[in-house]
Amino acid sequence: MAFTDTQTRQLKAKLDEKHVKTRKVDGTTLHYVEGWHAIAEANRIFGYDAWDRRTLSARCVWASNGGSRFQAVYVAKVRIRVRAGDITITRDGSGTGEGTAPTVGQAHDIALKSAETDATKRALTTFGNPFGLALYDAEQSGVRRRAPQGGEVTSWTLYAGAEKTFASPSDFAHALKSELTQAPDIERLFALWERNVAAVRSLHRSGKSGPHLAKDLVEHFKACARSHAKSPETFTDGSDASGGAKIDKSVLAIGEPKRFRSKEHLRYVASQPCLVCGRTPAHAHHLRFAQPKGLALKVSDEFTVPLCATHHSENHTTGDELKWWQDHKIEPLSIAQRLWQEFRELNRKGLGSGGVTGAN
Repeated sequence: MAFTDTQTRQLKAKLDEKHVKTRKVDGTTLHYVEGWHAIAEANRIFGYDAWDRRTLSARCVWASNGGSRFQAVYVAKVRIRVRAGDITITRDGSGTGEGTAPTVGQAHDIALKSAETDATKRALTTFGNPFGLALYDAEQSGVRRRAPQGGEVTSWTLYAGAEKTFASPSDFAHALKSELTQAPDIERLFALWERNVAAVRSLHRSGKSGPHLAKDLVEHFKACARSHAKSPETFTDGSDASGGAKIDKSVLAIGEPKRFRSKEHLRYVASQPCLVCGRTPAHAHHLRFAQPKGLALKVSDEFTVPLCATHHSENHTTGDELKWWQDHKIEPLSIAQRLWQEFRELNRKGLGSGGVTGAN
């Protein structure tokens, strides 16, 4: 047995750019993660008692007395051992460290510790992005970039196959409306809307004609969704909260006749570790692409997975939830279905205490 599924997902996860530091060396910008962060990540992912570090060698390669300051340079080799189930994974790393201090002892101590830390980071890097592996890629595709906060939006990007950027909100709205109209089926329609709904929300928050354009897009989206209904017989009881017809869920990507509600199941999901980082407690996150939201309706509670507060918030701010999960190399639907089955099995055995209700 090697790493658990959760550990594997964590090792494959992208490195948050807030942990990437920079420094200038001979006119070149170097990117790195700090030693404390790499060690903290090892404790988080492997467990405090599941890994250890041993210095294989360390030697001073240069020392100097520059008047009132002493300098030293060390090289070190470190071995990292990680216990994953019944196997032990061993990785070695080499590093250098420099120290400058008012005393000889302090200079050597600083240089030695710096070399050991550098070697530790290089050994841990081989395990994955969270330890800095992403920084060895010139394009840093393994680094998770954060969307800029605040400020006026000066361009609008439409995600429909290839990305298209528009200088004016009206051009963006016209292009999105055209794409919605051309969606060949309801699955593509909802996927397209999911990818661009963040931009529509931004449009609604913007000034001038933005709120009007956003409202018009929402109404157009609803009209397109209704047009994809197969026939009058595929509607449910005839009208929804806004007076429009509801869509038969059998024509959706996941054909469930009802939206199940269970507070106990949500608590059960929230008791599980975050799928991305393994932290607890977690939130029960509804997979927005699993069913259409309809009008002010969340997807069924059976399509929920655990995410910590940080990753839950990050997921909701992304413009493309499907891509967000793909970037984290996680298949959330299968996990949600497994948790739903586990919860129902607990109830059948009398180990659960929650009921399940169905809502159209």
